[in-house]
Amino acid sequence: MKDDLFAELLESVRQGGAILRGKRRPSRAFRFDEPDVRALRESYGLSQAKFAALMGISPGTLRNWEQGRRRPEGSARVLLGVVERHPQAVLDVVTGAPSNRLLERPGRRTLHPRGAVPAGRSTAGR
Repeated sequence: MKDDLFAELLESVRQGGAILRGKRRPSRAFRFDEPDVRALRESYGLSQAKFAALMGISPGTLRNWEQGRRRPEGSARVLLGVVERHPQAVLDVVTGAPSNRLLERPGRRTLHPRGAVPAGRSTAGR
C-alpha cells in the first residue's frame, strides 16, 4: 500500500475511534426508514410463501421480518425498495418473462398495488 493511502486509512481509523468514544461527531450520518415488509406484501395481495419466493428467501425469514424478530439488511433491503417502487422489473428478472405478459393473464393476481388500475383497464363494475 502506498504511504499516502496508508496514512489516509490510519487517519480514518483514528477518527472512527474518536467517534465511538464520543470525542468527535461524525461528519455525516445517514438514517434509512425501516421497510414495512408486511404492508408491502399485503399491498400486492401475495401470500407469505409467494412473496418469499419472489424475494428469494425462506418463508421463515419473511415471517421474522414481518414480526420484527429480524430486519432485512443489505441487498434484501435494496430489493424490497425495488419491489415497492418497480415490481415489474423484479418480475422480469425473477421469471425471465416480460412482466406485462405475466401480469395480464386472466385469473392471475397482478402485482399492481391494491386500488391501482393498470393502463388500459376500466374501473367500471368495481
